[in-house]
Amino acid sequence: MEINKNIFFLLCFLCLLHTPPLNAQQEIAPSPTFSNPYNTIYVHLYYLQARSYQPEIAALTIQGEEGQEAIRKAIQLKQILDGKGLFVHLNLLPQQNDYVDSLSMKAYYTPFPEALPEVYLEKVDSVWLFSKETVGLISEMHKEIYPFGMDRLLNWLPKTGQQRILGLATWQYLGIAILILLVWVVYHLLSFVFNPLVKRLAKSKYALQEDSPLKMRISYMFSLLILLNLVRMVLPVLQLPIRMVEFSVMGLRIMTTVVAMLLGLRILRLVMNYAGRYAQRTDNRMDEQLLPIVRRLLAIVIVTGAIIQILHLLDVNVTALIAGVSIGGLALALAAQDTVKNLIGSAMIFVDRPFQIGDFIEISGMAGTVVEVGFRSTRIQTGDTSIISIPNGTVANQSVTNKGVRVYRLLRTTLGIRYDTPPEQIKLFIDGLRKLIATHAQTRKEGYYVHFSEFSASSLDIFFWVYLEVSTWGEELAAKEDVLLAVLELANELGVEFAYPSTSIYMEKTAQT
Repeated sequence: MEINKNIFFLLCFLCLLHTPPLNAQQEIAPSPTFSNPYNTIYVHLYYLQARSYQPEIAALTIQGEEGQEAIRKAIQLKQILDGKGLFVHLNLLPQQNDYVDSLSMKAYYTPFPEALPEVYLEKVDSVWLFSKETVGLISEMHKEIYPFGMDRLLNWLPKTGQQRILGLATWQYLGIAILILLVWVVYHLLSFVFNPLVKRLAKSKYALQEDSPLKMRISYMFSLLILLNLVRMVLPVLQLPIRMVEFSVMGLRIMTTVVAMLLGLRILRLVMNYAGRYAQRTDNRMDEQLLPIVRRLLAIVIVTGAIIQILHLLDVNVTALIAGVSIGGLALALAAQDTVKNLIGSAMIFVDRPFQIGDFIEISGMAGTVVEVGFRSTRIQTGDTSIISIPNGTVANQSVTNKGVRVYRLLRTTLGIRYDTPPEQIKLFIDGLRKLIATHAQTRKEGYYVHFSEFSASSLDIFFWVYLEVSTWGEELAAKEDVLLAVLELANELGVEFAYPSTSIYMEKTAQT
């Protein structure tokens, strides 16, 4: 498999080598008249090519400089274009002598307004030359593209008489071999440096041994990111054909974006692993459900940003694309209002936090334990272990009774005793109920109510209201059972009988005549 990959990359590289350094328009020697932007740029590029190398003619396009300084600036300007991989399409250059820039309405022309806005031509005394501002910035721009003394290395490279094989000179093949060797050495060196560094930076009490492979991949991604920028920095020195440089620079930028995206995803995964382990140690159970959603959202942001950057590199009109997607998204939202409603509802649930995972809730006539809160719906498990999915839009608009956050459980009932119970016995029974609450281990000792409250149709009613100090439903049922059994024992002890619905019929005798 590795051999097949190497053969594939070698074929791609050989295809790049056949890229011609000049297009058809550049085979004809131009006259240095400088009457329009087309002629000026044509002269500048043509007379700095290997087969037509006459730098003194190319230097005539440089405004405000003469002699060797003008030649040096002309050569550096071409090296700037080559280093950035900017290919000049001659057929797109304006050939009007009175050309005027549409924005400034002045006699200016900028060949690369986005990639290199500092370089532009201006009309001076009926001739088009590179502006004084551009000429003044050439040395600075040249050092930015060829840092660390690589600009001096360019002066040692041959300019003419180069023997070419498959489109490249012999020294360029040697430079490519040195670059490959340099990349291999630097990659292993960076891996050796970054491996312990990443492990130290990612050291945490929430780290586990299973995170080690992920940390290694993060280290490799850091190394690869630096290598790609190193290749971009060294590549201009090789002075490859402009088409090859254009393609290579574009490929390196796309690869850099992809590697940065993968690096971001791996760092996100490591951070979320730590956050998940931290969330498991907290009492807030909603965090465990929120983390996967946050991870998906951040991953979507990272991937979307990378895609937008790649489209921008490919000269796709991202603004128009986003506008089109926005219009399409609006139409989709109108067609899927319920889905959007549920998404907004899920956001409101996470903001308001009316319940957590594991809480027992009642909503829309349904009751159960919350097991999952997703983008679209909330899932609750009922007493018979069935799973009910309730749309989050419904959850956000309904009254939710969260019994999982109760500090106390309420025992509320009415004790109906017989009408023939004496008042003294009723008082003793009420005092006994209050004493029962005061001595029971699972009742709250304040905020309870025990009172003779009403004469009902068939009983004397005693209102009984008490809080139970329990945390689960099972404990609540057991505590209720214990309290109610104690009430029955107290009633039997005092001889108090409970009433039941009854009807008394009275018959009146009438006198017989």
